Amino acid sequence: MTGELIAIALGLLVGLSLGTLGGGGSTLAVPILVFVAGLEAQDATTASLLVVGVASAFGVIGHYSAGNVRLGAGVAFGAAGIVGSRIGTLVNQSIDEQVLLLAFSALIVFVAIRMYRSVSRRRDLGEIAPVLDHNAGGSGAVVTKERVRQNVGVEWSVSAIVKLAAAATAVGLLTGLFGVGGGFVVVPALMLLLKFPTRVAIGTSLVVIVINAGMALAMRAGELDFDWGVVVPFLITVSVGVVVGSRVATRVDADRLTRAFAIMLFVVAAYTAISTVLTA
Repeated sequence: MTGELIAIALGLLVGLSLGTLGGGGSTLAVPILVFVAGLEAQDATTASLLVVGVASAFGVIGHYSAGNVRLGAGVAFGAAGIVGSRIGTLVNQSIDEQVLLLAFSALIVFVAIRMYRSVSRRRDLGEIAPVLDHNAGGSGAVVTKERVRQNVGVEWSVSAIVKLAAAATAVGLLTGLFGVGGGFVVVPALMLLLKFPTRVAIGTSLVVIVINAGMALAMRAGELDFDWGVVVPFLITVSVGVVVGSRVATRVDADRLTRAFAIMLFVVAAYTAISTVLTA
């Protein structure tokens, strides 16, 4: 019972990371549900889809009210991941539990590395550039590259569309296989390919997560036989964390938070791998 209560409390951490960073938090849900709450690996990935999908929906509301959501792009990105989601779900249903958890630990390491390195990329994009803001009443104010990016239209080139389709398929595959939202892929894809500002990419990524999680969960409609007494309270705490995170997203040091979270993911990955090997 103690483990279940701890798992429920840790849901706040998952939600806060989803709301403030737009990705990475869902990679914590499965290890928490398996090693703290005691769910089987396949059940944990299914429960994670439900939790992350619903919680992200709450996050979309907060980010949308702040003007940080491009709904059309999010829906298109999510819909493009249907094939990948189906393949991932089929693999999840047939793979050995230990293999799934070891693969999941590798995924966590990958996410941690991407998140840690993303800080340097964001700083490069946001550093001050000698660009005049001609929309600021002719004052000639200096603006950041991030603000310039907000004023640049999306360029729908063939190359960008192909890359977006590939990214969407990869995200769908990861969602179906591991029960994660894939925001760690969606956010940089939206920033690099569609030139979205960081906050808009984060808000829009939550739309993609909702769609991907919903599609993958629909494909597992007959597998919702896990411990609802753990999953529902966990869902509630994650949702609360997402709402709070989306509200404070503009008031926190995203770079410092991202790096701290990435370091924690490395620890979680090591624990997941070691525990899986020792219990095999």
